[in-house]
Amino acid sequence: MELANSLSQEGGPKGGVLAHLERLESKSRKKFEEPQGAESALGSKIRKLRSLRDKLRAEVQRRQARVEASVEPDQTFEVSEQEVLETKLENVKSILQAYRFTGLSGKLTSRGVCVSIGTAFEGNLLDSYFVDIVIQKPLQIHHHSIPVFIPLEEIAAKYLQTNIQHFLFSLCEYLNAYSGRKYQADQLQKDFAAFLAGPLQRNSLCNLLSFTYKAELSGQSFPFCARLLYKDITRTLPTDVAVTYQGMDALSTSWEEQRASHENLFCTKPLHHVFASFARREEKLDMNLVY
Repeated sequence: MELANSLSQEGGPKGGVLAHLERLESKSRKKFEEPQGAESALGSKIRKLRSLRDKLRAEVQRRQARVEASVEPDQTFEVSEQEVLETKLENVKSILQAYRFTGLSGKLTSRGVCVSIGTAFEGNLLDSYFVDIVIQKPLQIHHHSIPVFIPLEEIAAKYLQTNIQHFLFSLCEYLNAYSGRKYQADQLQKDFAAFLAGPLQRNSLCNLLSFTYKAELSGQSFPFCARLLYKDITRTLPTDVAVTYQGMDALSTSWEEQRASHENLFCTKPLHHVFASFARREEKLDMNLVY
């Protein structure tokens, strides 16, 4: 019944059922053949492009072979070496741009680059140093202002030729640690000299400090001797601390606890911060005595 209705809608008796089926078959064949024809044309185009690509590759290879044959071996080496040096120079420029906010800066010279390293501790700007690097093969340090007790040659031997970024970073680490230790010792002598019983003794690297200071407990003053050793010279806190006492064979329990707490403070806080806490305790004690 539905087929009859469909036939009547399309024109009824025009050719009957068979003619209708033939028309449907013809439409279906056309729809199927059109995509196949488009796919065949696309495939042909792809094959042509691939053939053109292969020809271009072959031509490039032939030209490269002719250029290499016309260049002497020594010339090839010189060009390659020059490219390496130029790459290193570009790397140095990038490093300086990346580190300019962390104390590293520099300028190009006729020989290479001069790097300036500014040190700081707790936000305080301290000393600056420079290293003049000659960009050649191998890289060389022309002159510098790095203190003799900083292991510059050792750091350069490890990193300068292979990783200049690591070389500068390592050098900054040593210099900042040295400046930080020196700053702490200077602050102790400047701001807390009243606590010291005698001069502060230090070596040039400031990784060994010794001093005698007065400790307060229950209104009594007692001298302690402190020895601070920084085995790792890239650190600003000591690795070994010894606080001893003078004038008594043995300490009372309260004084021994005080001595042990001082050792812990020196290991965990900057030197001038420890004495600042001692000063606050004395002020608090003085106020209690007033009242």
